[in-house]
Amino acid sequence: MIARLTGMLAEKAPDRVVIDVQGVGYAVFVSLQTFAALPAAGATVKILVHTEVREDAIDLIGFVDEHERALFHLLRKVKGLGPRTSLAVLSGMPAAQLASVIAAGDVGKLQSIPGVGKKLAERVVVECRSAAGLLAGGHGPTTAPAASGGDALVDEAVSALVNLGYKRPEAERAVTRARKDGAALEQVIRDALMGLAG
Repeated sequence: MIARLTGMLAEKAPDRVVIDVQGVGYAVFVSLQTFAALPAAGATVKILVHTEVREDAIDLIGFVDEHERALFHLLRKVKGLGPRTSLAVLSGMPAAQLASVIAAGDVGKLQSIPGVGKKLAERVVVECRSAAGLLAGGHGPTTAPAASGGDALVDEAVSALVNLGYKRPEAERAVTRARKDGAALEQVIRDALMGLAG
């Protein structure tokens, strides 16, 4: 089992990164929160990893801190929440905020995350509430943005949110509100997600 990777961030996309460890590139799926917290491609990074073994594949899922990984493991215990859905839930808001929302039993706030309906939100609250309360005092990932700019940035940020399940007009409004001159893609996505989470 791979538990951690340290190496060069060779590629970076909103849902997946590639980390080069001594010439071997590891593809690692990440939440948008982790994506926003990682530095620009080319930097050296240390990322915590959950290894998901299935009959037909082995997936690596990465986190910039233990708090997000612990919350991922908690979500994975919920019936019907696979690794990709758990990552989508984590993408919806910073880990510390998500833990607080679950601990508070705020089903409505959980439903604001794309792909989380009422039944799933209720199941998450019922099955994770007490454990989430213990995690609620932790800290989410910090952001180390990279330089970027231009209309391509807006298109990529909107695309990332649409891929997560937000409707395009909603994603466009959130990105427009979040965009500031000189802001990196990671920062725009993070701010847009915070705006969408309310």
